Amino acid sequence: MTVYCFGSINIDHFYRLPRLPAPGETLAVLDHATGLGGKGANQSVAAARASARTVHLGAVGRDGAGMLERLAALGVDCAGVVQRDDMVTGHAVIMVDDAGENSIVIHPGANRAQDLGAVQAALAQAALGDILLLQNETDLQPEVAELAIGKGLEVIYSAAPFEVEATRAILPFCNMLVLNAVEAAQLSEALDMPLEDLPVETVVVTRGSDGADWIARGAPPIHMPAFAVTAVDTTGAGDCFAGTLAAALDAGLPPTDSMRRATAAAALQVTQHGTAEAMPDADAVAAFLAEQDRA
Repeated sequence: MTVYCFGSINIDHFYRLPRLPAPGETLAVLDHATGLGGKGANQSVAAARASARTVHLGAVGRDGAGMLERLAALGVDCAGVVQRDDMVTGHAVIMVDDAGENSIVIHPGANRAQDLGAVQAALAQAALGDILLLQNETDLQPEVAELAIGKGLEVIYSAAPFEVEATRAILPFCNMLVLNAVEAAQLSEALDMPLEDLPVETVVVTRGSDGADWIARGAPPIHMPAFAVTAVDTTGAGDCFAGTLAAALDAGLPPTDSMRRATAAAALQVTQHGTAEAMPDADAVAAFLAEQDRA
């Protein structure tokens, strides 16, 4: 089976600070680094590191060759990525304080110039039951989701960065909706509807240190507690969870085991600095879970 991920690819610029700046304040950074990022790339890497065959669908600009090399080195098939010589690759400025909290500014670049024909060509190789994972940092999400669900793929939509109208547009074409607790409350209020009544088969809500919830039609809810770790950088934790969850479901694991594996991967990821490069591999997650079982 295969996890296809239609999503953003960014060049991330990380700035480590003693604290996040106040409006109008200038602070000197403690450290700076550049790496692979974007919610789509992060989720692709998380899925690939969790041992899923992972194919990324997306676009980079004329400066994106290095990001594709990093994706490939981390186990992601990039044959479905279009390179746009008339644009720059998306990029993000990520500020992280000593407590691991972050503030992020994004320029979308080529992420907002996707090629539906290239996606159609890539998904022509997809099989019934493969997974499509997508987020909100590109254009064409509803079109790609509709294409995938028409081919019999399981569509998992990670509704971040959160936009009510973007989420409303894609709900008819997804099987699973993944949100954090704030996004879940915003969506429920905007649609005047409890999560249990949303027109999707499954809703997964991540709650940070309070764990995560699986809410599926016709089944009792599942609550997965979080693992206690010391976080140094929370950037990308939600992407790690979503990508690992998709990989676990693609491998045929039941919901409880899939949620536990995703929660463990996210716990490990926040103990490292960075985004895509900080995604733990399957062996690290298995060792972590075995250690938790022994405790």
